[in-house]
Amino acid sequence: MPYPIEEKFVVAVASSALFNLEESDKVFKEKSEEEYRKYQRENEALVLEPGVAFPLIKRLLMINGHDPSDQPVEVVLMSRNDPDTGLRVFKSIEHYGLSISRAAFVAGGNSFVYCHGKEYTCS
Repeated sequence: MPYPIEEKFVVAVASSALFNLEESDKVFKEKSEEEYRKYQRENEALVLEPGVAFPLIKRLLMINGHDPSDQPVEVVLMSRNDPDTGLRVFKSIEHYGLSISRAAFVAGGNSFVYCHGKEYTCS
């Protein structure tokens, strides 16, 4: 369950950094978006392998206590997937016991941050 994040250390991580999505990405690039979605649905129960950011995120989340008032770190998952195909990512999050409950799915679109009228691309 997400809690207010105004006084927390918030870390955003891409799903492709948290988990190794090379095989999924290969399907997307070499076949089609529809084949990619099909691949994700067919492999929904298969746990994804940790990616390059996994050890850092796991250690940051270990700072948090069990009580909601003792959880200074909040991790937000960023993904270019849509929520439907992101289900595999969340099942992997659950498998590894990571307390990540916030996510932004942009369904294949670009992620942008607007700050003081300027546009910055998130990757």
